[in-house]
Amino acid sequence: MEIIIVIGYILSLLFIFMFSLGQLHLTWHYLRSLREKPLTPKKITDWPKVTVQLPIYNERYVVNRLIDAICAFDYPVDRLEIQVLDDSTDETVDIIAEKVKAYQAQGINIQHVRRSDRSGYKAGALAYGLTIAQGEYIAIFDADFLPAPDFLKRTLPHFTHDQVGVVQTRWGHINQDYSLLTRLQAFGLDGHFTIEQGGRKHAGSFINFNGTGGVWRKDCIQDAGGWSDDTLTEDLDLSYRAQAKGWDFVYLEDVEAPAELPILMPAIKSQQFRWNKGAAECARKHASRLAYRPIARPFRWFNRLHAFFHLFNSSVFLSLLMAALLSVPMLFIKDANPQYQWIFNLGGIFIIGFFSIGLFYWISTRRLHSQQSWRYYLVHYPLFLIITMGLSLHNAIAVAEGLLGFKSPFLRTPKFNVTNAKEKWSNNAYIKGKLSPMVLLEAGLAAYFVYGIYTGIQLGDFGLILFHGMLAMGFAAVAYYSFRQVKHA
Repeated sequence: MEIIIVIGYILSLLFIFMFSLGQLHLTWHYLRSLREKPLTPKKITDWPKVTVQLPIYNERYVVNRLIDAICAFDYPVDRLEIQVLDDSTDETVDIIAEKVKAYQAQGINIQHVRRSDRSGYKAGALAYGLTIAQGEYIAIFDADFLPAPDFLKRTLPHFTHDQVGVVQTRWGHINQDYSLLTRLQAFGLDGHFTIEQGGRKHAGSFINFNGTGGVWRKDCIQDAGGWSDDTLTEDLDLSYRAQAKGWDFVYLEDVEAPAELPILMPAIKSQQFRWNKGAAECARKHASRLAYRPIARPFRWFNRLHAFFHLFNSSVFLSLLMAALLSVPMLFIKDANPQYQWIFNLGGIFIIGFFSIGLFYWISTRRLHSQQSWRYYLVHYPLFLIITMGLSLHNAIAVAEGLLGFKSPFLRTPKFNVTNAKEKWSNNAYIKGKLSPMVLLEAGLAAYFVYGIYTGIQLGDFGLILFHGMLAMGFAAVAYYSFRQVKHA
């Protein structure tokens, strides 16, 4: 049993270390990209026909503002088609119908598109809308987004050649300062929408359409096989299929698409579960192609390695949870078996991984928060790591289900139309005041790692106290925020 624990612990740390080196390499590419002159967008005099797709499912609180934002686009009316792809089963249907009717009376080409069933969830709605879409380009926005009026005029000129299939923009955050939870989510997402997207693009590696806030060339979607609902992240799946066929993706960091962040821990968990399980499903689906199948674009070995870690990105939660759980018995093994001391000495190299991730988020912070970068970073980076550790159980289960092929329905993330702390969310019809057994497990793990701290002190081994302290705080915080929602629902 001891040897199994030791091997499992080493392998978990090794994966985390390799993942962190990949992030460091992306950081290096991102910094190089900042020194290069951006590509010049083409001049457009005759604007193409664009279809804007708005996939909606029970969004009574935010659908009005979304439609208002899209109908305010500064774009030729005769070149713009808007599809509200409404799969709702509540009063959202009537809200949309009234809003669409009002804008149709103003001469705007907006359609309320309903299906007989919700098969395929979001992917199914997008696929259905595509069959009747008239546009040469397809812009997609989720219900919580508020794109600026010039969005299309800033993105379409970047389809600079016929093989550009997607132009993706950076997500902004309309309620970043609502609470600590929203600030930490923004901190994490900003890292993805600077270093990861920009670094992968500069390296020539696969990047991904993020499901919203971007524009597709219709021919690209069709050539890649269309939207598929066999994973929970239809956006990542189609992105890999399209780029494997030779389509080019463009990422625009300087164009922002603002959106609402989840404000409650259960809503965050719902979103995280879908993202992490869907990524694992895509890894299961596409990993073999990356390993040995030909790809219709220049693709070097490190591009395949980047793509591997991109697809298996969510698997870092499995490694983190395993390393955390095994770290406590490792204290006893080390105490009883001095010959394993080399393992703990070797663990020093993983400090490199910690600083690699730290640099990753520091560069992101400097890029987007230059006026208060040090203060912002020193407050949010440690707290972000702590909450990430606390979510490792929930996210590891999602990853395991995805890798093992267990299917689950597409669960939407509840929206609130709440942007400041004075606004109330407790009457939200989409929030259920039910305590998940997962919360009890998270509270139990908080106690487990407090025991790990106690054990380290008793054995005179202080090497893992900081790690166990962060884990204890992380699981306690996640359990607390989860319970708090149930209490106030």
